[in-house]
Parts: sequence; C-alpha cells; structure tokens
Amino acid sequence: MTTGSRWGIRKRSVLSAVVVVTFSLLVGGAFLLLVLQSSLTSAAWSNLSVRANDVARLLAEEGIEETQSTLAEDPRSGERVQIVDSSNRVVAWSSRRVRGDPISALRPAPGKTAKEQLAQVPALSGDDEVLVSARGVEVHGKPYVVLVAAPLEVQTETLRTVGLLLLAAAPLLVALVAVAVWVLVGQSLKTVERIRRQVSEIDGRRLSERVEVPPTGDEIAALASTMNEMLDKLEHSNNSHRAFFSDASHELRSPLSTLVTTAEVASLDKSGKTWLDMQQTVISESSRMQSLVEDLLTLAKVDAHQLQLHVQDVDLEDVLDSEINRLRTVSSLQVTAELRPVRVRGDERRLAQVFRNLLDNAARHATSRIVVGMERRAGEVVVSVDNDGEIISPEDRHRVFERFARLDASRSTDGGGSGLGLAISREIMGAHGGTVVAAESDGWCRFQVRLPTADA
Repeated sequence: MTTGSRWGIRKRSVLSAVVVVTFSLLVGGAFLLLVLQSSLTSAAWSNLSVRANDVARLLAEEGIEETQSTLAEDPRSGERVQIVDSSNRVVAWSSRRVRGDPISALRPAPGKTAKEQLAQVPALSGDDEVLVSARGVEVHGKPYVVLVAAPLEVQTETLRTVGLLLLAAAPLLVALVAVAVWVLVGQSLKTVERIRRQVSEIDGRRLSERVEVPPTGDEIAALASTMNEMLDKLEHSNNSHRAFFSDASHELRSPLSTLVTTAEVASLDKSGKTWLDMQQTVISESSRMQSLVEDLLTLAKVDAHQLQLHVQDVDLEDVLDSEINRLRTVSSLQVTAELRPVRVRGDERRLAQVFRNLLDNAARHATSRIVVGMERRAGEVVVSVDNDGEIISPEDRHRVFERFARLDASRSTDGGGSGLGLAISREIMGAHGGTVVAAESDGWCRFQVRLPTADA
C-alpha cells in the first residue's frame, strides 16, 4: 500500500501546514532574535558612548576631585566608570571594585572615541560579555581617558526570555494551525463528498438530475458546475442516441417488413410467378436498406471520430460534372450548371457523396428545375445547388441537417430519402474544413457549400 493511499487529502494538508508553519516559526524566530540582539547591543553602545561623553565633559569642566565625588554620589546599576591618566593609573572611579587596574586597554586621543567588546572583565565579576566605551579628554594639558563599561547581562536575559516565549508559543500556534486546517479541509471535503455521492446516484434512468452547486463561488462550486455541464452533455447525448436508434429502427422496419411480406407471399405460389412479379420490389427495398445501413455506418464512424479521409488534390468541377450527369440520366428534371476549374484538397469519394446527397435532395423536392452554380472567392470555392421547390423556412434551416429530420408531412413521405443524407454531408464538409447551409435565393430553395481551395 502506497503512502498516498494511507494518507488522505485531509491528513496530508494538515501535515504540510504543520511542516510549513514550524519551519516558518524557526526561521522567523531566529531572525527575530538576531534583530533583537543587534538592536539591544546598538542601544547599549549608544548609552555607553553618551555616558563617556558626559563624564569627559564633567572632567574637563570640574577636574578630577569633583568628578570623583560626582561618580561616587551617582552610581548607576550595572555600569562602571574609570578615569585613567597617561601613566595608565586609575585616578577616579565609580565603584571601589574598579579602582585597581584599568578595565580596558583602549587609549583614544583627546576628543576621540573608541569601543570594544570583551569576553570577561575580572574586576566586574560575572560571566557575561562586557561592552567598553572610551573617550579621550585633556585637562590642564594632561591627557586622560574615560572608560565606561557595562555587562551584556540585561541584553542576554532579554534574548533568553524572548526565546523561551517563542519556544512556548510555537507548539500552541502549530496546534491551532493544524486544527484550523483540519476543520477547513474537512468542510471542503464534505462538499466534495456530497457532490460525489449525488453523482454516484445518477444512472441512465436519472440523467435529468443535477448536483447542488454551493454558493461559495470557489473551485468546489466550479467543480459542481462542471459536473452539471457534463451531465447536461451526457443527457443530451443519451437522448440523441435514443432518438437515433428509434429512428434507425423505424427506417429499417419498413424495408425489412416489405422483404418479409414479399418472401411469405412468394413462398405460397408454387409456380414462382409471384416471385418474378415482386422481384423489382425486393431489389428496390434491398437497395434502400443497403443505403440506409451504409449511412448509419458512416455516422457511427463520425461519432467515434474514426471517419478517415484519403486527402489528395481534387478537381471539384469534375466531381460535380459527374454527379450532375448521373442525375440527368435518372431524372426528368431540367438540370443546368455553370462550372469552372477549381482544385481543392480532400477525399474525392466523400466529396462526391456530399454533392450526390445535395443533388438527390434537390431532385426530391424540385418542381421542374435544378440549377448548380460555382463561384471562386478569396481562398475558397462556393457551390450552390438551387431547386424551384418549396423553400425551407429560416427556423428549420438548421434542423434540416439533423439526423432523420422530417420538417413536415410532405417531406416525410418524399421519394425514399432516409433523412441522413444532409446530416452526413454536414459532417463530411466539417471534416474538410468547409460548411454546408440551407438558404434562399430569389424564391428558390438553396443549399450552399463553402470549401477551402488547394492554394488557400
């Protein structure tokens, strides 16, 4: 069993949040302590420098004796002051503990300042580091150095206290984050689980149902909307397939019934004369059923995205001329055409199928004439197939390309059409990058094809 199967999204989210927050606290805490240490040390240096300047000014104005008296009367906690003469002898001090040896070897010239940080000063006792600020001053022509020292005990204790507070607060903060992430992710997953449960309950008999979309407007709401869109597509596809199968069954039932009836009647005539009389009917119905089956197979390939085209350069005017001549031989209608040389890239057999369907459709509905026009435009060729029959109303010009479409009673009983020819033509033209639409031209019914030319 893999780690992903043992750990769900909820646990992994909590673990990730805990790791990230813990790392952030460690890095942030270390940075905070460094900044705090630098700030405290800088403030201590500043205080020592100010104190050294004050004592140096007092020494220059009042002299050694007065300065000694002032230092003795105003001792400051944690701070030690020494005044060292040119012979390295301590001549004044703030505490008897530092009246012996100088606490630092710093000897800046009069008017100059120096500082250093010492690991330990025996005279001050303690184990903390010590900051020393030195200021040179001249009194009655003699150079002196004012040394002011203070241990880093306060700064160290402050850093230790802050560090302990961070260590104590970090687990509590991490725990709060873990609980918050656990609750928030759990709430989100409850919504996802509800969507999953609703979708799992939808089957082929309940495709009209939809999942509840939460009013949050977030990714989960988008997931629910996408689920509903998918269910819309599935329902539409299911309804289309049901209608397709129903229409296909209806179309196949008629020729099959005719063939069965013919066979039963012919079998009762021992002389065989009935069979000879019905032979043409059997051939006609068999051809009709064969054509219908071929159309159904073509649409099945289209639905499965398996319609293969053998693309090559095709002289479109030759394809049209061949189909027009075929129509003239099987129809008494007047067929006129104005063709011009145009070459396209496509499958010649499929293109011929498109124009055969359009011409046969025009022949079924024309009164007496069919006119085929061909026009070359920028990057495309436009072929128009007009007939003087009934015009298709604008609201039906899109529906006429649906499978087994029947626009009215007169068209439902037309001369043997399966109702698939125009649907197949639209799919084939789409595969060639072209279009076929129903339109009207000067009171005539028109089907217009647009196809890219070979040099487009």
